[in-house]
Amino acid sequence: MTGCNFAVAENGAVVVCTNEGNADLSANVPALHLVSIGIEKLVPAVADLGVFIRLLSRSALGSPITQYTSHFRAPRRGGEMHYILVDNGRSARLAMEDFWYSLKCIRCSACMNTCPVYRRSGGISYGAVYSGPIGAIINPTMDLKKYSTLPFASTLNGSCTQVCPVKINIHEQIFKWREIVARHNELPFAKKSAMKAAGRILASPALYRAAVDAANAVVPKLPRILLYHPLNAWGEARGNTGLAAPELPPLVCGAATPP
Repeated sequence: MTGCNFAVAENGAVVVCTNEGNADLSANVPALHLVSIGIEKLVPAVADLGVFIRLLSRSALGSPITQYTSHFRAPRRGGEMHYILVDNGRSARLAMEDFWYSLKCIRCSACMNTCPVYRRSGGISYGAVYSGPIGAIINPTMDLKKYSTLPFASTLNGSCTQVCPVKINIHEQIFKWREIVARHNELPFAKKSAMKAAGRILASPALYRAAVDAANAVVPKLPRILLYHPLNAWGEARGNTGLAAPELPPLVCGAATPP
C-alpha cells in the first residue's frame, strides 16, 4: 500500500515522491497495490504535474527534484492495483469559507521548518496526524474540542505563510481558529486568564519591557521540571524524545544591534 503525492486525472497515473525508494518497494513487491489518495491530490493534467513536483521538492528539500519520483499507472504483471479516494472531512472543509484554502497544501513541510514552535516542541507534541502550523488549521476542522489548543501553539509571526509555496494564509487561519475557539467557549480557564493578562502587557510598552526583563532574569534559572513534566503535554512529548531542549536566546526589546 502506498500513499500518493499527486494523482493525474488526464492519464490516471499516481505519483509518489520519496528520497529512499521505499514507495517503489511497497508498490512492486506485493501482488496487491492499494493507493490511498486524498481527493485534494488530484491535478488535471500531466502538464500541471511538473509545476507541483518542482514546488514540492524545492520547498521541502531545496533541491530541483526528489531522488525518486515514481509514476504508477498499472499493477505489476500478474498483480492488482486499486485506487482509494479518501474524503475524511475534506468536502466539509471545502465548504468552510475561512479554511477551504488549506486543501491546497502539498505537504512540503516548509511551514514546519520555519515555525519556531514546531522546531522547539517537535511533531509528537501536537497529538495529531497533522502537526506544525498546517496541522493547527487542519485538525480543528475534524474535531474542534479535541484540538482546540493547537491554534494557540503559534506566535503568529507569519513566516509559515511567507514560505508556503501554494500561498496558504496559514497564520491568518490560525488566528481565525482562535476566534472560533473562544466563541465556542472551548478555551480553558487558565488559557483565557493568561491571554487577558498578555493582552494588558502587550498593550503597554512599559509593562512589556518590564516583563521581558523579568523573564530574562528568571527563566534561565528555573528548573527543567517546570516545563518538562507529565502535566504539560507539550513539554512531556519533547522530553520523551531524549533530545535536549535548545538554549533560548535572550528576549530583546526595541531594535536589534548589529553583531
